[in-house]
Amino acid sequence: MSGSDDALAGLWNAAGLGDAARPETSLSGADPVVPSSFAVGTAAVATIAAAGAAAAAIHRARGGPAQRVSVDMAHALTEFRSEHHLRIDDAPVHEGWDRIAGLHRCGDGRWVRLHTNFPHHRDGMLRLLGCDYDREAVSRTLQGWTAEALETAAAEAGLVATMTRSLDEWAAHSQGQAVATLPPLVIERIGDAPPIPLPPLGARPLDGLRVLDLTRVIAGPVAGRTLAAHGAEVLHVTGPHLPSIPALVMDTGRGKRCAALDLRREEDRAALRGLAAGADVFLQGYRPGAVAAHGFAPDELAALRPGIVCVSLSAYGHLGPWAGRRGFDSLVQNANGINDAEAVAAGKDKPRPLPCQAIDHASGYLLALGAMAALLRRAQEGGSWLVRVSLAGTGEWIKRLGRVEGGLAAPGIPDAAATGWLEESASGFGRMTAVRHSAILSETPAHWARPAVPLGSHAAAWAASPG
Repeated sequence: MSGSDDALAGLWNAAGLGDAARPETSLSGADPVVPSSFAVGTAAVATIAAAGAAAAAIHRARGGPAQRVSVDMAHALTEFRSEHHLRIDDAPVHEGWDRIAGLHRCGDGRWVRLHTNFPHHRDGMLRLLGCDYDREAVSRTLQGWTAEALETAAAEAGLVATMTRSLDEWAAHSQGQAVATLPPLVIERIGDAPPIPLPPLGARPLDGLRVLDLTRVIAGPVAGRTLAAHGAEVLHVTGPHLPSIPALVMDTGRGKRCAALDLRREEDRAALRGLAAGADVFLQGYRPGAVAAHGFAPDELAALRPGIVCVSLSAYGHLGPWAGRRGFDSLVQNANGINDAEAVAAGKDKPRPLPCQAIDHASGYLLALGAMAALLRRAQEGGSWLVRVSLAGTGEWIKRLGRVEGGLAAPGIPDAAATGWLEESASGFGRMTAVRHSAILSETPAHWARPAVPLGSHAAAWAASPG
C-alpha cells in the first residue's frame, strides 16, 4: 500500500469502523506536490478520502449500492486551499488578514505569532501591549517582552498568540506531552439510548439526517460543508453579534442554511434546545466551555436528545494545561514545531508556515469522518456519542506521517492548473466560483444543493423537508 493508503487505513481504524464497512478506494498522487517537508498531500488525500468513504459506508448501510471512492492528491490540496480560489463575480475576496497579525521578534530574539484577525482579539492585544495600531509600533513594543511571557500573558487575557518552538521544544513542553499520543479523532459513548436506525435509503448518503453547525473560521465549517455535500440538512447557527471573516463564510457556507441566535438570551437558548431535540449531529467549534456554559454541554445534549452525536473541535485538545486555550491553525503549527522545522529544512531563520492551512482543513474532514462513524455506530449499538478533534492532535498526526525529503522544492499547484476543479454557482453574494469537492463517489456524486448565503439569512428552524 502507498503512504496515503496506510494513512487512510489508520484513520478508518481510529474511527472504530471495521474493514467490512470500508468501501473500495482509489487514491492517486504522491508527496511532494506543494512545497513542504511534511506530507501535506498525504494528509489532504487521506482525510478527504476517509470522510468520503464514511459517506459511502452510510449509503451502503441504508441499502444503497457499493461504490468506489476516488481522490486525487492535487485536487485534494486545491481543496485544502479552497478559500484562496474563491471568486465572487470573478473577483477574489479578501481573507481578512489584519495588519499587525503574523510574526514578530521579541526582546529575547525569539519569534512570536499574533492572531488579530477578529477585532476583539486585535483590540485586546493592543491593550495588552499598550501601543498604537501600527505594525512597527507593535514590533517595537515587543522588544520589551520575551516571547514566552507574551504568549502566557495573551492566554491569560483570553487572546491568541504563540511562541515559535522547535519540534524538540514542543515534545518537552507539558502541552506537547499531553497531545503527543492523542489519536487524530476520539469517539466515545457518553449515554445510553436504543439504536436509532439510519433513515430509509435516499438519493444521497446523508439524506434525512440533520446537523446543527455552531462553528466559525475553517475547520468546523469545513466539516459542516462536507456533511452537506453528501446530502445532510445542515443548519449553521451563529451569534448575530459575533465577528466573521467574509471569505470563509462564503466558501464554507455552501450547502447550508444559515440562522442567527444570541445564546445570551433565554428565548434564543430555548430555540436552540428545540433545534437540538430534532438534530442527529450537534457540531461545535467554539473555545472549550463556551457553548457548554449556555447549557449545551454534551451530557446535557444527550439528556435532551438521547442518541445525539456531539462533535467538538478544540485548539489544543481536552488534556493538558492548555486544554482551555483559544487557538487557530497558524498558532498551533507555530507552537508545535512545524513552522520551525520547515524553516530549518529551508535553511532559513524565520519560521515558515505550511503552504496551506493543512491543520484546519484536515481537522474539518476528521470531524466529518467522526460524525458519520458515530452515526453508523449509533445505528448498530445505540447510545449517545461524543467525537473530539483538536488542531493540536491533527498537527501531531501530520507529524507522524513523516517528513518528505526535498519536499520544499516541489513547484506547487499553479492557479491555472486548478481551474479544472472549480465550479460556478449562484450564491447570496453574487456569482460564485469555488473548488468542487475532491472525494469522487461513483454512485452518489458529492454536491451542494443549496447556495452559500449571508449569515442569518434563514429562520432558526429545520427545513420542512430534510435534505
